[in-house]
Amino acid sequence: MQFFGLTLGSLTLLGSALLATAGARTTPALSDVPQFTVLLAGRDIVYCYYHQPCKNQDQRTGLIQTPNTDTLMVARVSEAGVSVLNIPRDTNVGEFDREKSPADQKVNSRYWTGGPQSLVSAVEEITGERVDSYVVVRADYVTRVIDALGGLDVTVPEPGIEWVDKAAGVDLKLQPGNHHLSGEQAVLFLRVRKGFGDDYGRIDHQKQALTQLVGKLKTPQGLAALPTILGGVGHGVETNVDPNIVTALLPKLTGLKLRFATLPTSTIPGSFNLAVDRERLARVWGQVTPEVAGSAAPQGLTISIHDASGQGLGAPLGQALKALGYKTVRVQTSTPSNDASQVFTQDNVRYAEELADTLGLPRLQGERFPVESGEIGILLGKDALPGLAALKTAYTTP
Repeated sequence: MQFFGLTLGSLTLLGSALLATAGARTTPALSDVPQFTVLLAGRDIVYCYYHQPCKNQDQRTGLIQTPNTDTLMVARVSEAGVSVLNIPRDTNVGEFDREKSPADQKVNSRYWTGGPQSLVSAVEEITGERVDSYVVVRADYVTRVIDALGGLDVTVPEPGIEWVDKAAGVDLKLQPGNHHLSGEQAVLFLRVRKGFGDDYGRIDHQKQALTQLVGKLKTPQGLAALPTILGGVGHGVETNVDPNIVTALLPKLTGLKLRFATLPTSTIPGSFNLAVDRERLARVWGQVTPEVAGSAAPQGLTISIHDASGQGLGAPLGQALKALGYKTVRVQTSTPSNDASQVFTQDNVRYAEELADTLGLPRLQGERFPVESGEIGILLGKDALPGLAALKTAYTTP
């Protein structure tokens, strides 16, 4: 494992040794992990009457609203880890044609008009990435999986979330702060945009939720949930993935590095459609180039630690990072949170990757994380204690 090109074993500072121990929680690359790319899509609820979902969520006639895809992700799976790219639902497929309906050109319309293969083709055109298979899931399946994994812990931002639609049976009211959600509540929470600013904010929270749920797979409850996860085909899951691959991959999933990114886009003038920024896409979802051996921590880099561990781990971690050459490290203590610990950034993917490897944490890139361009954030949740407890003993909080 390397930290800015220097092997951690060759560093003599106390902080480096302790951080190396923390990073050792990341399982080395596995040699028998299948390599493939899969499209993951969450399908909208279909309605037969105004604000009334159809009893049969698979029907395609007699609908008053077409079932577009509400969530789109492309996942690259290999021995090196799992890299996930979130695609905003309003992304335009190909060049924008002002003679055509803007809605018909959005990627989220392709599932309804042409089925899953048409959606796959659209995503391949957007990303330039070959997609080997697809998984399209209904909301009821996601509800069952989250319940089987024991629910979802979330932190609701100010001013809270309120989504009430009595006709559709929606009643989600969450005050700011920590909440433990059931599967049904979690699905609503992950769908709502209000409270997160926009679709990009919602996408960033979906990344954090997925990070937490993957982490639960390694618990006894996670293992007990495997029949529910694998039993979805034909019961809320539409897929062409070889079931043998899924069965082989799931037990190894928690041992793989997790990386998340959001497709960079810009608004097309005169529409709500989004155009792909291919130059930025290569930077946030391309292969990360390792640092040159002997290079030092970048002098102008700012690290922002958000300590929600409840154990005072932020200050000791900050001191350890300063010992490794980081000059600007800020620590902010917040209410203890069950959110999964993570390293996040808007655009500094390379150094975020280095830091995530060192700490043994997932690396998330997104458009609405609470850091400035070029900065790197570290969220320490309650799960950070096992990996960083030694730091608290070694360093005295100033």
